[in-house]
Amino acid sequence: MKIVSIEKITLIDFPDKIACTLFLEGCNFRCGFCHNPELVIGKINTEVSQKEVLEFLDKRKNQLEGVCITGGEPLLNIDINFLEKIKELEYSIKIDTNGSFPEKLKEIIEKKLIDFVAMDIKSSKRNYNKITNSKVNLENIEKSIKLILSSGLDYEFRTTIIEPIHDEEEIKEIGLWLNEICDIKPKKFAIQGFKNNGKFIDIRFNAIKDTSSKRLEELKKIAMNYFKNVEIKE
Repeated sequence: MKIVSIEKITLIDFPDKIACTLFLEGCNFRCGFCHNPELVIGKINTEVSQKEVLEFLDKRKNQLEGVCITGGEPLLNIDINFLEKIKELEYSIKIDTNGSFPEKLKEIIEKKLIDFVAMDIKSSKRNYNKITNSKVNLENIEKSIKLILSSGLDYEFRTTIIEPIHDEEEIKEIGLWLNEICDIKPKKFAIQGFKNNGKFIDIRFNAIKDTSSKRLEELKKIAMNYFKNVEIKE
């Protein structure tokens, strides 16, 4: 597990908590639109040791409430012992995941090492391999969804909206898929607009414009048919 950086304070990454965010290197997907491509392909020379992170968290116990762990894909090589040490410091932990490692997710849930899960839903089932540029085991994605729903933890599913990939039909298919898996409307779905920051794994995304607020509102109305709560994230 390689921690490449730490954002020392965030008010938006962990709902209702003042937190810090740890960025881990490595991912098994190759989404062309990823906003952290350097974490995915492993070209960062900097590293923050676990010891440094734990010392920082110990000093900030009266200021911070939570720790967000993101990537890349954290569950690719997460250190369970490291999570245990963070919990010993009495922090809440949020994990961002693409859902492709259900066994690891199950382990950390059963050991009560996380308090919040944010899982990316990249697209409808039929487009998953295309959008991730990967051969995705959809059974694992569905297992993770079921685990999250049955865990009792706070959670959100989330999708980055890229025009013209994520249109009304795509959002409908995502909603129907998750409703079928869960047999209920999942509690929360977050949509966030694609932002062109000029650095992507797939350079074709350099030609795509930011998703408009109007478009997000239109797709939110579709999503509200399938989720109890739909939120637009910046």
